[in-house]
Amino acid sequence: MKAIQIHTTGGPEVLQLVDLPIPEPGPGQVLMRVEAVGVNFVEIYFRKGTYKATLPLTPGSEAAGTVEKLGPGVSGFEEGDLVASVSVLGSYAEYALVPAAQLIKVPSRLSPEQAAATLLQGMTAHYLAYSTFALKAGDMALVHAGAGGVGLLLTQIATRLGAKVITTVSTKEKAELSREAGAIEVILYTEKDFEAEVKRITGGKGVDVVYDSVGKTTFDKSLNCLRPRGMLALFGGSSGPVPPFDLIQLSGKGSLFLTRPSMWHYVATRAELEWRAGKILDWVATGELKLRMEHLYPLAEAAQAQTDLEGRKTTGKILLEP
Repeated sequence: MKAIQIHTTGGPEVLQLVDLPIPEPGPGQVLMRVEAVGVNFVEIYFRKGTYKATLPLTPGSEAAGTVEKLGPGVSGFEEGDLVASVSVLGSYAEYALVPAAQLIKVPSRLSPEQAAATLLQGMTAHYLAYSTFALKAGDMALVHAGAGGVGLLLTQIATRLGAKVITTVSTKEKAELSREAGAIEVILYTEKDFEAEVKRITGGKGVDVVYDSVGKTTFDKSLNCLRPRGMLALFGGSSGPVPPFDLIQLSGKGSLFLTRPSMWHYVATRAELEWRAGKILDWVATGELKLRMEHLYPLAEAAQAQTDLEGRKTTGKILLEP
């Protein structure tokens, strides 16, 4: 099979297309014939060495495809089932292994591309809006990277819950996409200071929650955008890691809450995984959630896909197609 491998950490050029043997599923595993791969920032972190992994590494964890073979002890799935997971063991490949406990059946109304474009970012948006800071009608939220994959879905979900959403984006084109998703105000951070704009929009009160996937360049001002006892949910670091931080600042800025959530703690049980994945996939299937997945790359162009994602040249979801 064809697969992407990393033999040393570094820039996009370290992503190499190689031939590897098709793996055999062990106990509790399923062999997936991969049809669509979700590209996410976490793979860039592994490629750069920000997150440590044993090399050589086939990156990726999100994919949708067809059950090719069942390992010993697996039940509930059959060969030919359309499935998806965010726990695929090296999804940048034509075939990959998946723990059956982390596998979800995809509704027949959805394509593999839709499923791969939905699952990780959709469940991230779901846990942020429903669990990390449980939004309710009238809440005010600031969402950074409002035209990104999570940003567009999170804005739609927050709006469904009755919250009002302010977003930050880099271009006028992205601003229009964010408004279409339901944002009541969109701030072009390339032209205006988002902290000053948030305070203007809220009459100096601040927002209830900031959902921040950017990290280093937004962290301090994100805290300043919060009302007293507001929450900063820092769920990514596309601009780099946040420097060491003195927690006493949370007190001085209004007894604020700061959390660094990971999705794995929000799908820790099978029931919770099925709840979040089921809701997201159903909303996409019925058209209640709108997807953007216009960026499709062949597997061999994984380096270009990561370059475009890192360079903020895309909106919505980026997919690889083996």
